[in-house]
Amino acid sequence: MSALRQVFKASRISTSLPRRRLFRRHTSINTVQLPQFNQPKAPFSTTGTMAHSNLNKTALALKALHVPGQPVIMANVWDVASTRTVGSLPSAKALATASYAVALANDSEDALMTLETNLAAARAIGKVAVELEKPLSVDLQDGYGARLEEAIQGVIAAGAVGVNIEDVDKDTGVQYAPEEAAERIRKAVAVAKGEGVPDFVVNARCDTILKGSGDFDETIQRGKLYLEAGATTVFVIGGSGRGGLTTDEVKRLSTALDGRLNASVVFAEGKLTAKELGDIGISRISIGPQLYFKAMQAAKAEAEKLLSRA
Repeated sequence: MSALRQVFKASRISTSLPRRRLFRRHTSINTVQLPQFNQPKAPFSTTGTMAHSNLNKTALALKALHVPGQPVIMANVWDVASTRTVGSLPSAKALATASYAVALANDSEDALMTLETNLAAARAIGKVAVELEKPLSVDLQDGYGARLEEAIQGVIAAGAVGVNIEDVDKDTGVQYAPEEAAERIRKAVAVAKGEGVPDFVVNARCDTILKGSGDFDETIQRGKLYLEAGATTVFVIGGSGRGGLTTDEVKRLSTALDGRLNASVVFAEGKLTAKELGDIGISRISIGPQLYFKAMQAAKAEAEKLLSRA
């Protein structure tokens, strides 16, 4: 039995509702054959020292997956169904949400999604992550301004052991000053420590190129500052307007940040592949909402085929 499996096994709690009662409500409904995923298990309890200890072991397991040259790959999810689908794959070592996709799946927009909506999605996704015994990171946007402490506590209560935090104010669209952004990372780590998860994983997104001054040297300076503040990795997005990050830029960032870099794989010809990014030496790869768009396009195409034959 793997160490990670033991961690999840130790952190389960029994449900208060008897199994017989759980199934009685559904016995009159005709059933269909569904893909066979792991049977549901109860979510983490974040109450008590033992539960906190087990959750921190999961955080350590997630942190250990961030190896320069052997990056952890996040096929970002947005709801229960996508989490089950991606999480059921043995090659999916960890799970991470994409706030843009979470917002669309909840009849909202990334810039407008509330903390309440994000946390509700995290709780639903977190239950599945526990069932599948996969550590979860939540895209928390900028941490919701003055509600950062509440936001971190909320994702931990949902069973997450990491977050993605942006350095652009969600409400104003203005990039935080370097030290202020670093202080928000320190606060996130401190809050997680206070909740019993001292090894909480922060993926600190730096948007200097995307929404700030555009200065590449400032991006590196901020990245170093964020790592010193307690971030595990720094996430840099080049932006579609400039065609993303070039290979040379990724190499320069990876060297300057000792491989503690998160970069995106873009589903397009001529872009860096996961293997190429790994060869450069980064430690984390994500795809944002791209899988959501792919899934919706596939669903639309299949529905169109069906409806056109009617």
